[in-house]
Amino acid sequence: MSSLTQTGAAASPDDSVKTGHARQRSLSRIGLVIAVIAVAGLIAAPFFVYPVFLMTVLCFALFATAFNLLLGYVGLLSFGHAAFFGGAAYFAAHAAKVWGFEPLSAILVGAVGAGLMGLAVGALAIRRQGIYFAMVTLALSQMIFFIFLQAPFTHGEDGIQGVPRGHLLGLIDLNQPLNIYYFVLAIFLFGFFAVWRIVNSPFGHVLQAIRENENRAISLGYRVDRYKLAAFVMSATIAGLAGAMKAIVLQIATLTDVAWQMSGEVVLMTLLGGMGTIFGPSLGAAVVVTMQNYFATSDVPVTVIIGVVFVLCVLLFRRGIVGEAIRLMKR
Repeated sequence: MSSLTQTGAAASPDDSVKTGHARQRSLSRIGLVIAVIAVAGLIAAPFFVYPVFLMTVLCFALFATAFNLLLGYVGLLSFGHAAFFGGAAYFAAHAAKVWGFEPLSAILVGAVGAGLMGLAVGALAIRRQGIYFAMVTLALSQMIFFIFLQAPFTHGEDGIQGVPRGHLLGLIDLNQPLNIYYFVLAIFLFGFFAVWRIVNSPFGHVLQAIRENENRAISLGYRVDRYKLAAFVMSATIAGLAGAMKAIVLQIATLTDVAWQMSGEVVLMTLLGGMGTIFGPSLGAAVVVTMQNYFATSDVPVTVIIGVVFVLCVLLFRRGIVGEAIRLMKR
């Protein structure tokens, strides 16, 4: 009886490891199926839903996914990501309208500009941790907001209006709704895949180790500040890709995109969908943008409705919608 007990006890760790691997493979298969269904749905969506609304959702979904790379996988809460989102919108709008760049080149100008801004802001912000990091990013973001308010090329509170959509590579007319929708979808999928690849690479595993225990990562010999800065720049660049894309889609870049309230919105989207999950921020962005459009003409202010939904989510779904779904599947 004793030998059987000892045998069972010795075998139990291996069994638990095998069960864990099997569970992980099962979750990976489920995630792949969901991804395929989601892509198929997005391809067919413009035939049933207003394309401009769908493109707005995709822009904010990419923005939230970029923000989640920093918050969910590095553990850094930035209150300044609107600077990269809105700054890239201004750069892309100016490049398309004044310099005459075609849409893809204008978007790349916005993304590169956001990446350079992220390098400058990140180099200063990563010297601090926790709430101090958040406050530094907020302060620098407000400084950038006032720069854009006063800069001549932004046209102040009027913003850059009438941004031309133009022809993609001089060939495809993006004034046609379906053409620009599939162009935006392609950029979204590229940005989404980039974040997924970063998270699941050795570099991404180091980022998660830093999030879990920064001191242990330092003791293992990792240059933590360099990893943080690299993640910050990547997040800023992809956020800029989303902002530049939004400027081309809506044909306008305004101070709304660079204001601190936009930074708050992306935090809300990420927490609502599920921080530290791949699909969560996109779902959160879809929920928030849908509520903003649906309740825009209601008697109750839309911010109040979104606030109530957020409070309920915090009370009932502590891990966000997707996070809670994953927890239930793991059970």
